[in-house]
Amino acid sequence: MNNFFSVAGKIAVVTGGSSGIGAMIARGFVENGVKTYITSRKLEQLEQTATELSSLGECIAVQSDLSTMAGVEAFAEEMLKREPKIDILINNAGAAWGAPVEEFPESGWDKVMDLNVKSIFFLSQRLLPALRLAGDANEPSRIVNIASVNGLTHPHMNNYSYSASKAAVIQLTRHMAADIRPTNVNINAIAPGFFPSKMTKHALAHEQEIMAGLPARKVGELADVAGTAIYLCSKASNYVCGHTVVLDGGQVANAG
Repeated sequence: MNNFFSVAGKIAVVTGGSSGIGAMIARGFVENGVKTYITSRKLEQLEQTATELSSLGECIAVQSDLSTMAGVEAFAEEMLKREPKIDILINNAGAAWGAPVEEFPESGWDKVMDLNVKSIFFLSQRLLPALRLAGDANEPSRIVNIASVNGLTHPHMNNYSYSASKAAVIQLTRHMAADIRPTNVNINAIAPGFFPSKMTKHALAHEQEIMAGLPARKVGELADVAGTAIYLCSKASNYVCGHTVVLDGGQVANAG
């Protein structure tokens, strides 16, 4: 029983790993013995996070721009050069856009869909050879997609492309898991609620009000999302396939 939640010795890739939920997951991996590659578009912040996490274990920064197919292909090619086998892929990189429905621009729709949905599919596709090499019938490799409670319930914000993209991530997770699990790659997702991050900084001024409205009476923190990611990437979750773990302090349950 004491090894069911171990991820030590694995190799992981965390997209959007320089800040927010991605950095929380990366830290959890690094502290638990995972060789962790983090990637994001902004090099300075990426290298800063990698330096901080390297004091706890092995963390390597690889810059990328996953908002374009050229960027996805370049990053995948670099990773396959570095690691013939990859145990874990965390598809966390994402973007949001807000505007009234009458004014919502095509550029805001495409930017969010390209990064939040398209990059997940095509990066997973490109890294499948390395993921398949790492997995076997008893211990499959893992893909964990980061969705959102906004893909499950009304966001009460004007982030139309974001909520649509996260609903797509949840369905994509089901679809790909059913097709790919027989090749020893297991796929699940996490749908976070409110976690402090750049994406939610506009709401931090209302943090006390947000906490008061949650059954857990708290916002998410590192242990919550890192622990969930570790569970989904360990032997303990071998039989969990195609599901989305809602990690929200009761937000969706409270929505009715």
